[in-house]
Amino acid sequence: MTFTESVIREMTRLALAHDAVNLAQGFPDFSCPPQLKEAARAAIDADVNQYAITWGAAEFRAAIAAKVARTYPGWTVDPDTQLCVTCGSTEAMIATMLALVDPGDEVIVFEPFYENYGPDTILSGARPRLVRLHAPDWSIDPAELRAAFSDRTRAIILNTPHNPTGKVLRREELELVAELCQRHDVLVITDEIYEHIHYLGPGGHLPPAMVPGLEDRTVTINALSKTYAVTGWRVGWTIAPPAYTAAIRKVHDFLTVGAAAPLQAGGVAAMGLPASYYDELAAAYRERRDLLCASLAATGFTFREPDGAYYVMCDTRAVDPAGDDVALVRRLITDIGVAAVPGSSFFADPADGRHIIRFGFPKKLTTLRAAAERLTRLTSG
Repeated sequence: MTFTESVIREMTRLALAHDAVNLAQGFPDFSCPPQLKEAARAAIDADVNQYAITWGAAEFRAAIAAKVARTYPGWTVDPDTQLCVTCGSTEAMIATMLALVDPGDEVIVFEPFYENYGPDTILSGARPRLVRLHAPDWSIDPAELRAAFSDRTRAIILNTPHNPTGKVLRREELELVAELCQRHDVLVITDEIYEHIHYLGPGGHLPPAMVPGLEDRTVTINALSKTYAVTGWRVGWTIAPPAYTAAIRKVHDFLTVGAAAPLQAGGVAAMGLPASYYDELAAAYRERRDLLCASLAATGFTFREPDGAYYVMCDTRAVDPAGDDVALVRRLITDIGVAAVPGSSFFADPADGRHIIRFGFPKKLTTLRAAAERLTRLTSG
């Protein structure tokens, strides 16, 4: 397995060049909560301009731990020994991989995958072992997952809610992962950046770190980016047992030294938002999802409505019988004025994604309505 530049970010550059509505890259086009901006401004005005503690300002780490305890009763995080603040979840993932995975190891990655996981594995000297999520419901075949584990397996990467499919891992799926990880002494590295963006109601998202058998072998990765609409702040973190955290902190120190100090003050404000904020967030994203899905269905795309995150994976056979996802996406951008991501970027073998494209909906309703209006040209022209 090799890797190239990010296809997702390439689509953003094309969207900008052609003035297309960008439903490719997963960033909001609306404001973050004002409390975050006020806290960051106040920190800058107070001359919080120098290095924070390498692994995160103490106040921010304490705020993360308190928010976790409020959100998931029974999950206790020691901010002094179990947390490392990073430059976004992207750095959190590569710092974790470099710290805990050795050359020659295997890392299980579910496919379709977010495009960073394979390259992170390769950069760590390990080899990705792919396990397919099966359409239309993106289910896990237990036999295939069992077959992927061996004495060479060091870690399994989870992403729940999942980008790009919108799948939320169920308890029974996580219990299977727990069984296999205990049997083979495997780490879980779980990307939970969409933890609050799901449509399953209270308790719909179960953190793997709370599943019996995974408590002491899980690294949980998160960030401010998606939940608080600040993808450009690049403030993330890892939560892990003390020994793993100590290793991650060492690697993180030599990757980036630390995340931006005044933005960590904004993170303290984010962690203090009330539970109602997350309820309203999920409701707003449900409205966006329903608007975009109705438009995509009317255009002729077929898909499974996502249970979480803010992406829709579409089967394109009805609108693109030839099955050239890259050509279709380029035509959408240049002729229709809507940017998406070709499905081939989510598979090791591009042919597996040739009938698939991904749309994102972290946008204002006015933006999504504009995209919906443009998409009608796909079938009317």
